[in-house]
Amino acid sequence: MNIANDNAAKAAPCPICRKASALAYRPFCSKRCADVDLARWLGGTYAIPAAPTDPDEDDEETPPRRPRASDED
Repeated sequence: MNIANDNAAKAAPCPICRKASALAYRPFCSKRCADVDLARWLGGTYAIPAAPTDPDEDDEETPPRRPRASDED
C-alpha cells in the first residue's frame, strides 16, 4: 500500500473551480485559483463574523499599575 497514492486519490478538489488540486498550488489547482482566493480575502468577500461591540464596553478600567523597584527612588 502506497500512502502517497492513497492521499492523492482522496485529495479535495480546488475550492474555487472544483477541478483536481495540483500539488504545487495545493489546495488549489493553479496559480490563477490561488490568486482568486487571495483577492477574495483581501477584498473582504471572505470574512470571519464577529459580534458587534459597544464602544463603551471597550473602556474597561485597567487595574492600577504596581510600582517597580526602580520607581521607588
